[in-house]
Amino acid sequence: MTESVFYAYAVVRNAAGLDTALEGVVGVAGAPVHMVSEGPGSDLTAAVSPVPAEEFQERALRRHLEDLDWLEAVARAHHSVIEALAAHTTVLPLRLATVYLDDGRIRAMLHEDAELFSQTLQRLAGQLEWGVKIYVEPQPDTRRPGPASAAGSASAADTTADTGPGRAYLRARRAQRHSREECYEAAREAAERVESIGRAMATDHARHRVQQGELATGAGENVVNDAYLLTHEATAEFRKRVLDAAHGLPGVRIDVTGPWAPYSFVAPPGTEDPATDRPP
Repeated sequence: MTESVFYAYAVVRNAAGLDTALEGVVGVAGAPVHMVSEGPGSDLTAAVSPVPAEEFQERALRRHLEDLDWLEAVARAHHSVIEALAAHTTVLPLRLATVYLDDGRIRAMLHEDAELFSQTLQRLAGQLEWGVKIYVEPQPDTRRPGPASAAGSASAADTTADTGPGRAYLRARRAQRHSREECYEAAREAAERVESIGRAMATDHARHRVQQGELATGAGENVVNDAYLLTHEATAEFRKRVLDAAHGLPGVRIDVTGPWAPYSFVAPPGTEDPATDRPP
C-alpha cells in the first residue's frame, strides 16, 4: 500500500456548506478533498487531500518542480480547489505543494497560527484579486523600404550617395529603434495611469516579476505584472478604467485577469506568512 501525506490547499473559516462546495472537485493526484479542523467548535479549517508520499519528499519535489507538465497538473488541481472554496467564502490560499505528514500536523498548524489566520481572513473578507499585465507591442515600421524602393535607391546611388541602400537601411533601423523607444515610454505612461487608478480604488497592490520565456502568454513583451485587491463593488469600474488606460498609447496593450482568490495578499505587508513557509 502506498504511503500518503496530506496536501493542504487553503485555510478558511469553519462554516456550513464547505463540503458541498467541494463536491466533484478533484485534488492533486486525483484524490478527493476534505476539511480538517483544529477541533470541535474550531473557527478555522483547512482543505486537504492525500497524496503519494514519494511524490512529495524533498528530493522528489525538487525534481518535480523542474518538470513543467507535473507542475502544471499540480497547479491546476491546487487552483481548482481554492477557486471552489472562494466561490463560497473568503479563502487564505497556501503555497503550492504544502504538505503535512498527517491530520494531527494540520491541526497543530491551525492552532499555532490561529491568530494570524484569523487576522488575515478578516483583512481579506469580501475582496478578490485582479491581475493587471501591460505589454509592449512595437508597431511595424511602415517607413522601412521594400524591395522596390531598395532597388530604386540602388539605382539612384550612381548619382547621390545619400540615397543608397546602405543609408536607407540605417535610416530604417533608426526609425525602428525610435518606434520601440516610443512604445516603452507609452508603457511607462500606462503603468502610471494604472497605479493611479489602483491607489484610488484598490485596498492593496502587489508587484510580480514580469513573465518571460515559457511563462509568457500572448503577444508582445510583458513589462508590468501586478495584482490588486478589490472589493466586489469596485471591480467593474476598476476593470473598465484600467483597460481605458491604454487609450491613445500606441504599442501598448493592457490585460486584466480575474477575479482570483487573493493569492498575492496572504502575508501582511513586508512579512512572510509562516504557514506558507512551513516545511513538509
